[in-house]
Amino acid sequence: MNENKQPRLHIVLIEPRIPQNTGNISRTCAVTGAVLHLVKPYGFTITDSQLKRAGLDYWDKLEIHEYDGQEDFFSKNHGDMYFFTTKGRKIHSDVRYKIENDTYLVFGREDKGLDEKLLFENPEKCVRIPMRQTLRSLNLSNSVAIAAYEVLRQWDYPQLSTSGQLTQYKWED
Repeated sequence: MNENKQPRLHIVLIEPRIPQNTGNISRTCAVTGAVLHLVKPYGFTITDSQLKRAGLDYWDKLEIHEYDGQEDFFSKNHGDMYFFTTKGRKIHSDVRYKIENDTYLVFGREDKGLDEKLLFENPEKCVRIPMRQTLRSLNLSNSVAIAAYEVLRQWDYPQLSTSGQLTQYKWED
């Protein structure tokens, strides 16, 4: 890695279907400084009003890259890749996400997840968020937020504000 370059958190959505989820995820990426990678085909168009509404006015604060498919994405990106799946055998919070490397959190389609061949070829990089066994999965945008903030917590929230202020009152220090 280039010593002058800061490692970054990357959120990867492979074939997202629901525009509101992608909009919410784009907002999460904007407020955390994570890079958003969108892998086609999508279940919507980027100009979809629901997508824009969910991302609100944060689109100009977002670094976003688009790819024509998984092969295109994987040929252009390198770093520590973690594949979020209900089929994973490791818990996401048990992984040590190294701040020294770019970290990619990869998520699949809302309706079927990531391709099992990809998961089979990367068993040590497949992680899951714990949930009740009888239920299918969390909402994609919630999963991305949980995963992103776990990485950022381990990295001590680089370049993020960790203290807020009241607008009408002042707390004593």
